[in-house]
Amino acid sequence: MTDLRDMFTREFWDERYASSHRIWSGEPNRRLVDQVEALAPGTALDVGCGEGADAVWLAAHGWTVTGVDVSGVALERAEEHAREAGVGERTSWLRADVFAGDALPVGFDLVSAAYVHVPPEDFAAVYTALIASVAPGGSLVVLAHHPDDVHTGLRNTELSHLLFGPDAVTSLLDPAQWDVVAAETPTRPITHDGRELEVTDTVVRAVRRA
Repeated sequence: MTDLRDMFTREFWDERYASSHRIWSGEPNRRLVDQVEALAPGTALDVGCGEGADAVWLAAHGWTVTGVDVSGVALERAEEHAREAGVGERTSWLRADVFAGDALPVGFDLVSAAYVHVPPEDFAAVYTALIASVAPGGSLVVLAHHPDDVHTGLRNTELSHLLFGPDAVTSLLDPAQWDVVAAETPTRPITHDGRELEVTDTVVRAVRRA
């Protein structure tokens, strides 16, 4: 197995993206759409944006989006995806290694992170940085694979300690400054290798008080 900390480097993710024409589906995360489709659009920061599906969906729905990823290969694809979708002028792209402590821009009406899993000892630092990027009155949306998914056989058991529930995020939010709108663990059916399975997502949405 690759050394765990190597899996969070630019080199690892550049190589992974370069190994395939497309890693992800190109479709926005349904859980993100569910959480933000009723929000008034503003500025958004999509952390761990990958090939840009969520960022492009947000831009197509009126948001001005900055996509952040550690991989320059992923960002090139995201930029191309945005141009093809006709939202290039509403998107910008930033290569930053949040895991290594690179600073994130701040003051966004929405900060989203979909399936950004990091070692437990780094979790607080990474997610505190995301939280700090949300403007007063803005929203934080975090999606993740829930620890219950270990029982499905879909997740690498050597990485199961990276999965987390809503409490991992909400515990970092100062209750004097934040209102938690959603801290949920919804399930959804999927078909994998001909098997019908049920997976569990972690979904958190919180609003920083103005």
